Amino acid sequence: MLGKLVAAIVLVPLAILIIAFAVANRQDVVISFDPFDSANPALSRTTWLFVPIFAALIIGVLIGGTASWLRQGKWRGAARRFERELLLLRGKLAALQGSMETPGRERQNSNPPPRLRLRPPAR
Repeated sequence: MLGKLVAAIVLVPLAILIIAFAVANRQDVVISFDPFDSANPALSRTTWLFVPIFAALIIGVLIGGTASWLRQGKWRGAARRFERELLLLRGKLAALQGSMETPGRERQNSNPPPRLRLRPPAR
C-alpha cells in the first residue's frame, strides 16, 4: 500500500511535467537520416520536437536496461546453481534425518556427530 502511494506521489507530478513538456514543444522539426545532402535529404521526416526527444529517452532506457541485464547474467546463473545445490542438500539432510530417527534407536545427546556439525562460514 505504501509503495503504491509513493509511486503515485512521484508518477503523477512526473506525468504532468512530461505532458507540459510535450505541449510546449510542438514545433515541427525535420529529422534527416542523410548525412551527405543536408539541403535535399533523401531520408527525412517532419515531426514534433518532443517525439525525437522521447524516442531517444526510451531507446536510452532500453539500451541501459539491456546492458544491466546482460552484466548481471553471471549472478543470476550463480543464484540458479546455488538454488539447485540447496535443494539437493535439503534432500540429503531430510534423508539423513529420516535414517537417524528410526524406531528402537535412542538419541544419546542433542548434539550431532562431528561429521554432521556445520562449520561457521569462512571470511
